[in-house]
Amino acid sequence: MYAHPERARLTSAKERVLNQLLRRLVVLQPGEAPALLASFATLLCMFASYTILRPVRDALGITSGLDKIPLLFWAVFVVMLLLQPVYGWLTSRFPRTVFLPWVYAFFAANLVAFYVWFRLESDHTWIARTYFVWVSVFNLFVVATFWSLMADVFTREQAGRLFGFIWAGASTGGLIGPAIDNRLAVPVGAINLLPISAALLLLSLVFMTQVIRWQRRQSAPQTSGAPAAAHAEAALGGGVWAAFTQVVRSPYLLGIAAFVLLMTWVSTFLYLEQQAFVARVLHSADERASFFGGIDFWVQAASLAIQLLLFGRLFKWVGLRVVLASVPVIMTFGYALFALAPRFMLLVVVYAVRRVGDYALTRPCRDALFTVVSREEKYKAKSLIDTFVYRGGDALSGSLYRQLTHELGAGPAAIGWLGAAISALWTVLALALGRAQERSAGGAAAAPARAATAR
Repeated sequence: MYAHPERARLTSAKERVLNQLLRRLVVLQPGEAPALLASFATLLCMFASYTILRPVRDALGITSGLDKIPLLFWAVFVVMLLLQPVYGWLTSRFPRTVFLPWVYAFFAANLVAFYVWFRLESDHTWIARTYFVWVSVFNLFVVATFWSLMADVFTREQAGRLFGFIWAGASTGGLIGPAIDNRLAVPVGAINLLPISAALLLLSLVFMTQVIRWQRRQSAPQTSGAPAAAHAEAALGGGVWAAFTQVVRSPYLLGIAAFVLLMTWVSTFLYLEQQAFVARVLHSADERASFFGGIDFWVQAASLAIQLLLFGRLFKWVGLRVVLASVPVIMTFGYALFALAPRFMLLVVVYAVRRVGDYALTRPCRDALFTVVSREEKYKAKSLIDTFVYRGGDALSGSLYRQLTHELGAGPAAIGWLGAAISALWTVLALALGRAQERSAGGAAAAPARAATAR
């Protein structure tokens, strides 16, 4: 009889300590800690799973042939196009408590299948190409579905306070995955890391169910809460191609799509330049996986520091518009610097800075853009932009890069100046989107006040 109150007292004390620690890192309101920590843990495990796979993908991408990488981008784009109606059908017919677990379980089963395939075949050329395409699809669908859930669970005001901390889960997981690659890729073989990745992905699914249960409790009926809870758990309805219609009809969503398109162009030019340099220096897939894992580790470490210590405060001080435009501005100067001094180490640094800025600043802000759209658009249009448009940008920029370098003989300096021009255009669009999001949020906040006045 005595032990139960004592355990409850200890549990309560631990919760108070945890809440105090969280409040030092993020502006936290009562009752938000369970969802915040479960979201953080979901992204940590999911991103650890993915970042084990990414250095292996980059290493095998070189194995499959540098000249084939732009073609692989087009293959990813085609796969995305084919999968969009499937994803649209899932979201239209099933509640998220059904389709989100199935998405994660499907990709975990794929990882086991790839591991078996690699072990059975001696020639890995076509397996490497298939794996390169699959990992690109895996990354975008798994991450996109997670952030669709986040945009649905949290309000715009909560997004500004909490998304930076949640994204720190990605960087924390991003430290674990590359560290595993860097330490184990050479001694045990990169292929043998795939089952570890599958286990982490399934663990992330366990934490995701906690997030869903938290929102269900928040929507639980007091008086009129039952319809809200039922709405949150219902299938989205609509057609399998609804996402395309949503984006085409909305200038705001078209602007986000253009933002993502320019972002991929800025990234792909640097990525392909880096791949070309690495191919000349490192000759085995395991060595390349270890090299990329080392870079990924430091990128994620820097991203984590910014997400935990700076993003929430920076968002509060200067607002979404400035934070969203900060990375495009940095990349404008970074590309110009590379154009003036096209050296390998400078390339590695500029690309690493872009990735740090993407994880720590751009992605949380980009996801916050979707907090002012409808619930159906958060799942369908957002997934379309984060997958189909993203990989379409990769394919187009990869083909342009190949045309410029192989057909027209453009050197690194020319690529640098073109990248600077695209980054400048990206900056202008970021400022416009930030302004549009703030206006939409202001209008939504004013509507209840007008309704109350009318009553």
